[in-house]
Amino acid sequence: MGKLTIEIPNARYDVHVGDHVYELFSSDYKELLKTADQVGIIADAIVASKHLPILLQALEKAEVSPSVKIVPSGEKCKTPEVYIECQSYLLQENFTRNSLLIAFGGGACGDLAGFVAATFMRGIRVIQCPTTILAHDSAVGGKTAINLPAGKNMVGSFHQPSAVLFNTTLLKTLPPREIRSGMAELIKHAFISDANWANQLIENIAFVNPSIEWLSEELIKGIKVKADIVAADEFEHSVRKYLNFGHTFGHAVEAVCGFGGLSHGECVMIGMAYSFILSEKHGNVDSTFTNRFINFAKLNGYTFEPVLNYSFNQFLNFMKNDKKATFGELNFIMLKELGSPFIQKVTEKDCKEAFEEFQQRIG
Repeated sequence: MGKLTIEIPNARYDVHVGDHVYELFSSDYKELLKTADQVGIIADAIVASKHLPILLQALEKAEVSPSVKIVPSGEKCKTPEVYIECQSYLLQENFTRNSLLIAFGGGACGDLAGFVAATFMRGIRVIQCPTTILAHDSAVGGKTAINLPAGKNMVGSFHQPSAVLFNTTLLKTLPPREIRSGMAELIKHAFISDANWANQLIENIAFVNPSIEWLSEELIKGIKVKADIVAADEFEHSVRKYLNFGHTFGHAVEAVCGFGGLSHGECVMIGMAYSFILSEKHGNVDSTFTNRFINFAKLNGYTFEPVLNYSFNQFLNFMKNDKKATFGELNFIMLKELGSPFIQKVTEKDCKEAFEEFQQRIG
């Protein structure tokens, strides 16, 4: 079992990764659970149908009988309507400021449950129990949010969890698309931190078919990258923005395709390729590497079709609403070289030229 500690000025909590982490409910976290007058689970519908008994059994051993709220799977849960449903549910179940929530699902469910916890009675405790590879990123660091039609994660809050329990045995049932989605965020952590690690991942022929043992070690490395960045910049004023590499254009792709049309990681993969093209002009990334990355992505089942199927202006409208945009200027996370991220303001003209270049390379 792997363990990392997240330390920021006003919070300290542990991230546990392994196949027996739920045993910690009846040991390390039993006292925390006892301090809660109510314990609730917000669970992704598909995850609940497959794995909820495992979580309930672990909580039963800790002498906890939780309330369970099932929410739609994936991005469909991150709507204002579902958010209000969850708040109303907690009131109906007599939750108070002394209650505790458990998020049980992928990144979307964790975002929703975290935001519900952040805002119910001005904030209650939450434990993140992520069930996807992708959520190794989203469950750590305290970012919570829901979507609006105009953009992804537009309404949210920073709300650190009390703990993160990542049960790797649940990853065995992930469909190929979810594996691809999560691996995109893993390689993102490598791109912004370690050139050797990034190249190792690109050269791994089992990248989207990893063993649980190998993946567990890689996830710890990815979480360590995020933990170090969050410790330096909890509220995303500076270096935490590096974690958004590939996300400015990626979020636009998600919005244009309709949230859930492509997985988050699939869209981030597209966004990273776009950022590499921008990095050729503003950084020192060579076009041969960008092309190598695009070929690597295609070989592993990632699609770039949205770039060919939609116009630049359709993406631009959403990029202008990106949270990193300031005074109408577009800000992108780029790489000087692998492992060295930086923030660069770009013009619409630069963005359009990069988009047209992108279309040529994937066409």
